[in-house]
Amino acid sequence: MARFVRWAALGSAAALLVAGCGGGSSSGSGKKDVGTGPAASPSTGSSGTTAALPSSLTGQKLAWGRCKATADSPAPGGDWRCATLKVPLDWSKPDGGTIGLALIRSRATGGDRVGSLLFNFGGPGGSGVDYMPSYGATVSKLHEHYDLVSWDPRGVASSEGVRCRSDKAIQAAEDIDATPDTPAEENAYFQDAADFGKGCQKAAGKLLAHVSTTDTARDMDLMRQVLGDTKMHYFGISYGTELGGVYAHLFPKNVGRLILDAVVDPTADSVGHAENQSRGFQRALDDYLKSTGQDPKQGTQKIANLVKRLDAKPLPTSSGRKLTQTLALTGIVLPLYSKSGWPTLTSALDAAERGDGSELLQLADGYNERDTSGHYGTTTHSQRVISCLDDKQRPTAEETKKLLPTFEKISPVFGDFLGWDTAGWCHDWPVAGQYETPEVSAPGAAPILVVGNTGDPATPYEGARKMADELGKGVGVELTWRGEGHGAYGNGSDCVDSTVNAYLLDGTVPKDGKVCSS
Repeated sequence: MARFVRWAALGSAAALLVAGCGGGSSSGSGKKDVGTGPAASPSTGSSGTTAALPSSLTGQKLAWGRCKATADSPAPGGDWRCATLKVPLDWSKPDGGTIGLALIRSRATGGDRVGSLLFNFGGPGGSGVDYMPSYGATVSKLHEHYDLVSWDPRGVASSEGVRCRSDKAIQAAEDIDATPDTPAEENAYFQDAADFGKGCQKAAGKLLAHVSTTDTARDMDLMRQVLGDTKMHYFGISYGTELGGVYAHLFPKNVGRLILDAVVDPTADSVGHAENQSRGFQRALDDYLKSTGQDPKQGTQKIANLVKRLDAKPLPTSSGRKLTQTLALTGIVLPLYSKSGWPTLTSALDAAERGDGSELLQLADGYNERDTSGHYGTTTHSQRVISCLDDKQRPTAEETKKLLPTFEKISPVFGDFLGWDTAGWCHDWPVAGQYETPEVSAPGAAPILVVGNTGDPATPYEGARKMADELGKGVGVELTWRGEGHGAYGNGSDCVDSTVNAYLLDGTVPKDGKVCSS
């Protein structure tokens, strides 16, 4: 089971779409630092403030050194350096035990340094340490004036990353029907969900109750202080927009220049979010079908029929594994994240119609971070432990069944899967969730630029306006791109890129509601 909210971990998978299926560095002396100096206390939040932090945390000196290779990526070259930041395990007990967060940084390459620019690439569960170097070229103009910084949030990868089950168990779970049609399938579905939660509890221990978005937002402010920045400059993508909104709510006076791109709707609970995603992926599928000359309604029905056949009879593949309904849906989803993936989707669907599931399976493996040896990444593990601690809502099977007609009406292809997901994702989770929806109001904060893409499948465009409104009058500023794919910056719009660059580099705030048509 994999919930369709991701960004960072899709970077390596995107290569499939292009190819088709088949000690610190420079100290920066002589550069003007804007927004650095004696840093504001990380306890100056507008609500839920923590106790004063011990000097062992606020005064720590990061030991920047060459980054090491990880299980999922080679060591980055160039000027990238890594360090470990100590943060409280439990933010209500800042004098208690600590955990280490893995950080990565490359110092600003030019003059007139603004400060640190912190990146979160989404998930939740994406590794910033792994992904930041490959994103450096996209933000090269920003790199001239900012230190580029990212990190693995608590519970992710090198920051006490959680692995909830073995590779063998993950592959076995691929045979579980995620859209159960019989009592036996339903029992297996919920038993698998409960087993996954128990595996997470065993692996994470005490950490399982301390990996929330609020915990990570507090980590960010300590990070800001230790890095020496008086203000937080931040670039959040996908789930990173929710994290940025929560940060702004907790620390409005510490907000510097915040970009929220591919925006999660902060007013949607877990069911509303699943409905939003059903709508977003169906909209992207319609746009894809139009691009191939097909009628969206007829093309959707053809794909829905294929998926339904797979529910009864999975397709063979060249690997010897079977393409199940759930794996096929995952394979269809991945190319919808970027318009460049649409030709790959055409090829994979055509092959499936001919009875060969190999291409859709390869796409699904890319999404699920499965390599050719059968090893799986853990992004979805971290994603689940974080989101199930955040989300309080726990729909029952009976409640979900009543919702299914609505989901299926929204999307004949994705609705059934995403509807059942609302009940299965956090079923029998070992710890209670914290909120129905995140609080992101940030009165008194500096203007925050919120960027929405009208063709975004995973975080539908409507969420951008809602985030801007929830941040508050004079705080949330919306920028719209009439484009395709997940996210806007760096995706081919000179208008978006120049507007974001002007905001981050010069502090130029665009008019709320600005629209980029290209």
